[in-house]
Amino acid sequence: MRAVPEPTRNVPRMNDRIRISPIRVVNADGEMLGEMETEKALAIAQEQGLDLVEVSPDARPPVCRIMDYGKVIYQRHKKTNGSKQHKTQLKQLRLRAKTGQHDIDVKVNKARQFLSRRDKVKINVMFRGRENAHHDRGREMLQEIVKSLEDVATVEQAPKMESGRMMSVLLAPNSGNK
Repeated sequence: MRAVPEPTRNVPRMNDRIRISPIRVVNADGEMLGEMETEKALAIAQEQGLDLVEVSPDARPPVCRIMDYGKVIYQRHKKTNGSKQHKTQLKQLRLRAKTGQHDIDVKVNKARQFLSRRDKVKINVMFRGRENAHHDRGREMLQEIVKSLEDVATVEQAPKMESGRMMSVLLAPNSGNK
């Protein structure tokens, strides 16, 4: 005689697998039907087209509920795998003090895409060598970019120098923006 494998701990015994008798039965509406023989409870469940599920196996007598078990599992699965929320990321765009207008426009369009996806955007202007003498040009570029993006973004951190060779501005998407 082979041993019948014990059902996994997460899956409750249901229908024919409930061997103990008598059991305490709760109907689909949550009303207590009282103690009865397992066969009688199973007949009531099948009559309603539902399952008899053991919800409290440790109680004496065990408590069983009449329910649509497939629907319960579906609802639980749907709840755990529900809507995925977007996690805001910080996207960085790099420019140089000598960057041309067309390249700036391309970067502005890319920033607009990031902002429409609810990501924050940090725009960096890097200075090298003699460009360090033209921090005013970098500040003008950043202010121009901020002005062109003011319909979709708000300034979270104003243009400022960071680590001596880089000026940056941090933009966050507008709250009304989708």
